[in-house]
Amino acid sequence: MYIPAAFRQEDLATLHQQMAACRLPTLVSQGDNGLLATPLPMLLVPDEGPYGTLYGHFAKANPQWRDLAAGAQALVLFQGPEAYVTPSWYAAKAEHGKVVPTWNYINIQARGPVQIFADSERLLKVVSALTERHEGQREQPWAVSDAPDDYIAGMLRAIVGFALPIERLDGKYKLGQNRSGEDQHGVQAGLQASGDSRDQAMAAQMRVSAE
Repeated sequence: MYIPAAFRQEDLATLHQQMAACRLPTLVSQGDNGLLATPLPMLLVPDEGPYGTLYGHFAKANPQWRDLAAGAQALVLFQGPEAYVTPSWYAAKAEHGKVVPTWNYINIQARGPVQIFADSERLLKVVSALTERHEGQREQPWAVSDAPDDYIAGMLRAIVGFALPIERLDGKYKLGQNRSGEDQHGVQAGLQASGDSRDQAMAAQMRVSAE
């Protein structure tokens, strides 16, 4: 990923926080089955390895895991807030008019080898941890143990798990850092006034990054 110095984010805690906030990252790989990409919920264990380790699972029918088991490297894409930026929000527009549209966004890319596993005990731990993560805030959270044991056993036989120890982690936070303070304030105000929740999320992110 091309990352100009002004947009590079290297703080590990900040990157991990954004990765955890991305509910459905995409795992990309290149192997005998060609270039494949699968959106997958993943669990980040931040203290395993220098950049953390990602856990998840594939449907056994998905050929991508076979490429990974054979040694293909994986690239995981974490998309954060994003928003279109109109030149009309720039103070520079009124000053000299030399402005063009752009896009503000956050994107994180994690790379590393993938370890495939199929033992039911380890799979159950991963599935249970992912379920607890996404059910935990519900008033009446569903648990894997709510389903019959034989049914869960059958479901586990239909998937394979993976662990991805992250060897490289790149974060791009393109939030208008290359613009003047006046232009940045104008963009924040424009995004905040938008009725689109995605624009408002970007405005909030710009404020946090400026603090």
